[in-house]
Amino acid sequence: MLLGDLAPALLAPLTGALADRTDLKRLMVVLELGQAAATAALGLWLPALPLLLALFTVRALCGQVFPAATRAAVPALVADADLPAANAALGFGENGLAVLGPVLAAVLIPAAGIRGLLLIDAATFAASALLLTGLPRIATREAAADAADGEPSFLLHAGRGLAFLWRTAGMRLLFLGFSTVVLFNAVDDMGLVFLGRRTLHSGDSATGLLFAGSAAGLIAGFALVARWGGRIAAPGLLVVGFAVSSLGNLLTGAAWSVGVVLALQAVRGVGLAAQDTAAATVVQRTVPRELQGRAFANLYGAIGLAAGASYLLGGVLLQTAGPRGTFVVAGLGGILTALVTAVRMGVRGAGRERCGGAD
Repeated sequence: MLLGDLAPALLAPLTGALADRTDLKRLMVVLELGQAAATAALGLWLPALPLLLALFTVRALCGQVFPAATRAAVPALVADADLPAANAALGFGENGLAVLGPVLAAVLIPAAGIRGLLLIDAATFAASALLLTGLPRIATREAAADAADGEPSFLLHAGRGLAFLWRTAGMRLLFLGFSTVVLFNAVDDMGLVFLGRRTLHSGDSATGLLFAGSAAGLIAGFALVARWGGRIAAPGLLVVGFAVSSLGNLLTGAAWSVGVVLALQAVRGVGLAAQDTAAATVVQRTVPRELQGRAFANLYGAIGLAAGASYLLGGVLLQTAGPRGTFVVAGLGGILTALVTAVRMGVRGAGRERCGGAD
């Protein structure tokens, strides 16, 4: 898990620069083929731990760059007014359809085994690469400039991305707000297990079912955002997403049954869909096209680091405050972050569609 999440997050400033220096269509195809090759190697060899970790790290690094490249490609493929709907569709594909993965695995593993599942997984990456060949070429201005003038230092590209994000008030606010909300609320990944088993005295099956609540909410949330999200300014939708996702966790701390937890986690899922779609739209409308790959990679990297910190701090909180107290603290912290973000957006003028502007 450390190699899959932490290592790519730490390398985000560098890996994101790839999306701004390369034709995005070609990059996405190469990344999917890289994940296909690494996954197929795992399935064919079932290697010992050192090689397994190395192959998993290669796949994780490709997976870190791919979402940044896809989000950066969206503005070149759809009109500005269609960005919220397009981002919601991408979010549904990335998160909603992913709910089917564990279900398919449970059905297929008796017949296919671990090796077979990995090879099937590799085939899905290869199929994705084939589909992506139907896209037009998508080159950023910076990639074109590199081709004309010679490529500057890779580290210089990464530094420019970080400098832009820190100097631009609206983007700095987005990064800090999103990371803080995740820092508070990602603890629910662990907290649901303890809430189900220790507090609600549920069995393994019922406890596992609790995770389906947010998944169902994500599916419904992306559908709602795709249909009506364009009617709300993206920064406003972002704050609503922060607040609703955090409210779901806050109320989960007072839930008295598995059914109530499921319903409240579905509310949380709707908020997650809103904040994911809104954040992508804000970046696409605020950040220059030649910097969007780095912006998305750094955003997802910061979220990954915040989630890791949440797991560590959440373990301590679960020991001291118990499952109910953990969810209440997480929800209150997220709601407070949403309020602060809303106020700062108003002060900075970030509540408008374009929330950029350097200090």
